[in-house]
Amino acid sequence: MTLSPVFRSSTSIRLLEEEGIWDRLRPALLGQLRAVRTVQRDLTEIIDPAFTSGASVGPEVLDPSSPEALPFLQEYFFLVLFRSLFESLGVEPALLERYSEVNFCVKGTITAADNIFDEQGKSLLPLEVGSGRRFLSILQLMCFERLIRRSLDRGVAAGELTAGERDEVLQGLIDLMARIGLLEGSEEGGVQGIPTPDEMVEAVHRVRGGALFALSFVPPRLLESGETLRRIQVAEPAVARLGTAFQIVDDLTDFEFDLGRRSHNLLVAQIHHHGTPDELSALEALRQGAEPRPGMVEEVFRTSARAVLERAYDEARAAFSSLADLGFWFPVELSEEVVHAIVGLEGVRRMEKLTA
Repeated sequence: MTLSPVFRSSTSIRLLEEEGIWDRLRPALLGQLRAVRTVQRDLTEIIDPAFTSGASVGPEVLDPSSPEALPFLQEYFFLVLFRSLFESLGVEPALLERYSEVNFCVKGTITAADNIFDEQGKSLLPLEVGSGRRFLSILQLMCFERLIRRSLDRGVAAGELTAGERDEVLQGLIDLMARIGLLEGSEEGGVQGIPTPDEMVEAVHRVRGGALFALSFVPPRLLESGETLRRIQVAEPAVARLGTAFQIVDDLTDFEFDLGRRSHNLLVAQIHHHGTPDELSALEALRQGAEPRPGMVEEVFRTSARAVLERAYDEARAAFSSLADLGFWFPVELSEEVVHAIVGLEGVRRMEKLTA
């Protein structure tokens, strides 16, 4: 589970642009890009340049609708959204910069850890370490641990937080990461039994997705005070619900992958407990080793898949409604469009067919 959903749906991208979302996100996009560049400059101070490529990060043109900026906005959409949210909640500029740097480091840490669980090789740092994907992930983990500390130390030096508060933030982050990691680790070798959809959402998705998004609230929850803290405390569960929605829709995209490694998947649970006779028969065949054919989710399992998608809609609508009550500008009526858009390239066709 990562903080790296990407807006691959061209329809969603156009609609959000037409609604002015990209324009509203421009200041936060600039700020998050600045934070990423700051952290990556820090990288040159903690590791020999022989292990880095020296590649620049982010677009030179900062118009969110430009082809150069779009990949950055796609990759960092939620971090940009969080920054915009924090600003609307009253976070001061200096701490806004600090949270953006720390959130980038958290995203990089989670990405590297996820690489190891899923045997992938994605990197958010310009590291050059040959072809070893596991080593790349391990080196990223080590680097991001140093980079988070470096960013917070910069805040201590600037008087934004105390050394004690820095240590509280570091512990808060690792405690919540450990909670998420316990869930991931419990699935190694496959899971036994299939909880009901309600049980799975509460025990799995609110951790894997909800707690993941809540990582962004660890620093402000510890460092803010007064009215800003009160607003942060109200916004945190709403953002966690948005993370839950993301994880639910991610299960639709990863159905075949999750089924193959026997990890928790909400669509599997929906079919197992509430599926039609045809869906149950097809699922049993897959669990006995049959190869899934293209289009099964959209065709054979359509009834259950639509029920899962409705759960994602409900979570996203509730999240954006709560944030709107706090004065956040994102339109609640576009919450379903965000659900459609936060899938990788392989999920776009599936989402379009399920919503047709």
